[in-house]
Amino acid sequence: MSIPIIDTHLHLIDQSRLRYPWLQDVPALNRSFPLQEYWSEAEPLGIVAALHMEVDVAEEDQEAESEVVLGLGHPVVGAIAAARPEHAGFAAQLERIAGNPRIRGLRRILHTSPDELGRQPIFAENLRRLAPCDLSFDLCVLARQLPIAAEIARACPDVRFVLDHCGVPAVEARAFSPWGEDIRRVAELPNVACKISGIVAYAGNTWTTDDLQPFVEHCIESFGWDRVVWGSDWPVCTLTADLTRWVQATRAITSACSESETERLFNRNAKRIYRLP
Repeated sequence: MSIPIIDTHLHLIDQSRLRYPWLQDVPALNRSFPLQEYWSEAEPLGIVAALHMEVDVAEEDQEAESEVVLGLGHPVVGAIAAARPEHAGFAAQLERIAGNPRIRGLRRILHTSPDELGRQPIFAENLRRLAPCDLSFDLCVLARQLPIAAEIARACPDVRFVLDHCGVPAVEARAFSPWGEDIRRVAELPNVACKISGIVAYAGNTWTTDDLQPFVEHCIESFGWDRVVWGSDWPVCTLTADLTRWVQATRAITSACSESETERLFNRNAKRIYRLP
């Protein structure tokens, strides 16, 4: 029997209730993607639960997004909420967010933001507020921004961080360097875990499992089996494949690994890092 998967990176899009300004520039995703569409494909693949990842909604809709997705029920077991650590009013926003026990962490997308945003002193100052709330922070950066991710995590040693999408390597271009070296530097920080997710979006339309394998294996080798989690990045993964192909590719890449190792990747680490039931 296949090892059950907890998906730590599910995006749901509901254009009837929330606004997503960035979707205007991505026609292939510019529609609603409901839970049932995801679950009809995910459940037969062995996915048993999902953590919703914020979808960069309009800033005014951030808190409404969490309410919408957490009201959906199974298989959504929690949410990573959107937030703005660069704002002076972050403390008040965090107090409201922390009041919802099903919100497991926060994210502020950095890969489409100026590099200076994450380097502002207030950014790290506000992120340090997460530790007493037992909330994690997902780092979404480009490969060239991995040094910034390291700076942020180093400045907040008591905060749990999860690096999204393997640090966004240029898989299609086979650009292993300097990404590989920067991944190792980030992995030296004990408060950072790595999410094996999202890389098919950067692998081109004709990717194979062999194309993905060196990038996935390097992340696992660098972070170790206790600091990796798995995510679908659905529906972004549909830009170059589908959920089924990504699950099959990950299972193939880890097929020679022990049951204990794959269990940690697919579910046990997620439960610990995101405090899931």
